[in-house]
Amino acid sequence: MTIRPALLIAGHGTRHEGAADALRALVRVLGEQHPEVPVAGGFFGAPASPLPLSGAVDALVAQGATRLVVVPLLMAPTGPIRETLPEAVARAVAAHPGVRAVCEPELGPDPRLLAALERRLDEALGGGARRPEDRDRTTVLLVGRGAADPHANAEVVRAARLLWEGRGFAGVETAFVTLAAPDVPAGLDRCRVLAAAAPQQGQRQGQEQGQEQGHRIVVLPYFFFAGDLLERLRMQTEGWAAAHPGAEVLGAEPIGAAAELAEVVVARYRAAVADGAAFAGRAAEDARPTGDALPGTALSATSAGGPA
Repeated sequence: MTIRPALLIAGHGTRHEGAADALRALVRVLGEQHPEVPVAGGFFGAPASPLPLSGAVDALVAQGATRLVVVPLLMAPTGPIRETLPEAVARAVAAHPGVRAVCEPELGPDPRLLAALERRLDEALGGGARRPEDRDRTTVLLVGRGAADPHANAEVVRAARLLWEGRGFAGVETAFVTLAAPDVPAGLDRCRVLAAAAPQQGQRQGQEQGQEQGHRIVVLPYFFFAGDLLERLRMQTEGWAAAHPGAEVLGAEPIGAAAELAEVVVARYRAAVADGAAFAGRAAEDARPTGDALPGTALSATSAGGPA
C-alpha cells in the first residue's frame, strides 16, 4: 500500500504524439528525481489522446495509490470548456472505490516558468552573449491559448507584464490562438506599429555606428508542449510574415519538459501534501466567477457518483 500521495500530471486537450512524448519525458525526470513519489501523466479534454488521463489514474492505482495530487499543465485558466479537470479526474477515479484526488490550480506565471520562457526567447534570438541593445530592439508577442472567459485571458496579459519587467525587451504584447482577441496577425500588427512609432536605443546606436539594425519580433508560445495549437500558431505567424516581407519575425519554442517546470510541479505537489485538509474534502474557494476547476477540490469515486 502506498502511503505517500501519488502525483498525477494533467495536460489539456491534445492528440499530438509530440506532446505525449514531452509529458512522458517530464514524468520520467520526476520519477528519477523523486523515486519515493509515484508519478504518472495524461491528457484530458482530448478523447483520442495517445496518453489519456484515465490511463495514468489506472497506473497509479495499480501501484497502490489511494490519494492523488493532480497538477495541471496549464499556464492560465481554460475558461468554460466541455469537461473541466475535476470532472475528468472524477470520471477517471469513479472505477476505483476509496481513491481520492485533489486538483491544484493552473501554474500561472511562476517566476521559474518566466525564467524558462526567457531562455526560450534567448534561444530564438540565437543564444550566446549579446549586448543590451539586442533586446532593446526586440518586441515579444506572448501568445496564449485563448478562452471565452475574459478572466482567463487576463492572466495571459498579467504574465506578459511580468515577463517584460526588468528584462530589457522593447515590449511584450499579447495575442491568442483562438476564441479571443487580438488574434496572432493583429498582435503582430501591433508589435510592428509600436516598433515603428518608438525607435529603440539599440537602433539609434546602430545608426550612429553606420550599422543596419532593424526591429524584430519574437513570437513566444504561452503553453507547455508542441501540438495542434503550436502548429496553428506557426501557420498564422508564417502567413503574416509572408505578407510583411520587410519584418523580421522569429518563432520561439514552448517551454517543454524544462527543469523549471519539474521544479514548479514538485512544489505544487509538496504544498498539497502539506495541506492535509485538502484530502478531507475542505476545498479552497476560487474567486474567479467561471466554471473552471476549483483549486484544492477533493474528489473521490463516491463524490463522482461512482461505486461506493
